[in-house]
Amino acid sequence: MNLEQELMALDRAALKARWCEVVGMAPPPRLGRGTMVRILCCEIQWRESGKNRAAVLRELQRALRHAEEAKPVAGEGARLVRVWNGRRHVVDVTSTGYVWQGQSWASLSAIAREITGTRWSGPRFFGVTA
Repeated sequence: MNLEQELMALDRAALKARWCEVVGMAPPPRLGRGTMVRILCCEIQWRESGKNRAAVLRELQRALRHAEEAKPVAGEGARLVRVWNGRRHVVDVTSTGYVWQGQSWASLSAIAREITGTRWSGPRFFGVTA
C-alpha cells in the first residue's frame, strides 16, 4: 500500500491527528479530505527526501520556465487537439496546411477564428510553434 492509500484509509480524526503530527498544527477547518491527503503526501515525501526546500523550489521554477518556453513544434503529421467550450477540436497538420472537420485550411489562425468567433493567434490557441 502506498502513502496516499494509507492516508486515505484513515478516518477523519486519525487523518487530523496525522496532520498535526506532520505539520505541527491543526488543519484548516474546511479543508477537504482529498486535499488534506494530497498535502500530507507532499509534506511527508518532502521531509523524507532530505532535500532543501528552497533548492527544490528553485529547481521546480526553472523546470516550469523551461516548459513554458519550449512549446512543441507542429510539424507535418502532428495532430493538434484543443477543447473549447466543452467541444473537442482536432486539427491534422499536413505538408500543405491543416485539416479540420474534413476541410483544408491555410492557417491555424483561420481555424482558431472559426472555432472561437474572434481573432486568435492560431499557434497560441493550439499551444504550439508553427
